[in-house]
Amino acid sequence: MINFATAKHEHVNLIIDIGNTLAKLVAFDGDTPVEEIKTSNETLERLPEFVNKYAFKQGIVGSVFGITAEAERQLKRLDFPLLYLNAQTPVPITNDYRTPDTLGADRLAAAVGAYMQYPGHDILIVDAGTCLTYEFIDKNGHYKGGCISPGLQMRLKSLRAFTAKLPLIDSEGPLLDIGYDTETSIRSGVIQGMKFEIEGRIKYFQEKYPSLLVFLTGGDIFNFDSKIKNLIFADKYIVPRGLNRILAFNNEQS
Repeated sequence: MINFATAKHEHVNLIIDIGNTLAKLVAFDGDTPVEEIKTSNETLERLPEFVNKYAFKQGIVGSVFGITAEAERQLKRLDFPLLYLNAQTPVPITNDYRTPDTLGADRLAAAVGAYMQYPGHDILIVDAGTCLTYEFIDKNGHYKGGCISPGLQMRLKSLRAFTAKLPLIDSEGPLLDIGYDTETSIRSGVIQGMKFEIEGRIKYFQEKYPSLLVFLTGGDIFNFDSKIKNLIFADKYIVPRGLNRILAFNNEQS
C-alpha cells in the first residue's frame, strides 16, 4: 500500500483525468484545485509520488484513453475508494446525448464543470486538446452534445501523412496572415484556420443563444478578437472541476 507518512495535506480528493496524450492528476480541497501534475496515460508513473504528498480520502477516474494493465495496477495500490466514471455514473446534469456509452468522460465532465459554476446559463465549452471539441449545455442543465474536429497536432501531422511532399512542421514559429514559404503557409493555414473555426462556432451559438457563456480550456490557446475575448472564461481545470463535482454528487446520493 501507499505510505502516507509524508503526507502534508488532509482530506482532499484525487482527480485522475486520463486523456489521449497524457494523464492529469489534480488534488482538490473542496472545490479548489490545490496542485496538478502530468504523467503518462499508460503507466500513471507519477501517481505514487503525488499520493504521498496528500492524505486523499477518495478519488475519481475519468478516461478517454482507457486504462492499461499497468495503470490499473497503480490504481489498485491506493488505499482509498475510487469512483470510475462511465455511462451509468449519476451526474448532476441531464445528459441528452443519444449514445452515452460513446461519450468521452472529458466531454461530460467539462459540461458539469462549467454548469456547476454558472447554473441557469447557456454554456459553450471549447477544449483545444488532442481533438478540438465543443460542448453545449443549456440554461436548464441539459447537456445537448457538441462537435469534434482534429486538434492542432493532429492537423499538422495529417498534412505530412496524407501528402507526398508537405513536411511536418513545428507549431511554434512565425505566424502570418499569408505564408511566404511552405512552413509559414502550413502554420498559417492550420493555426489561423483553427482560430477562425472557433470564432465562427462561438458566433454561431451567440446568434442562437444571446446570453451564451463561453469556456476555453485545453493545451492549445489562441488569441481572439476583442468581442469574442470578452466573453471567454479561460479555465484549465474545467474537466477536473467537473470530475470533482461528479464525485461529490455521488457522495450526496449515497
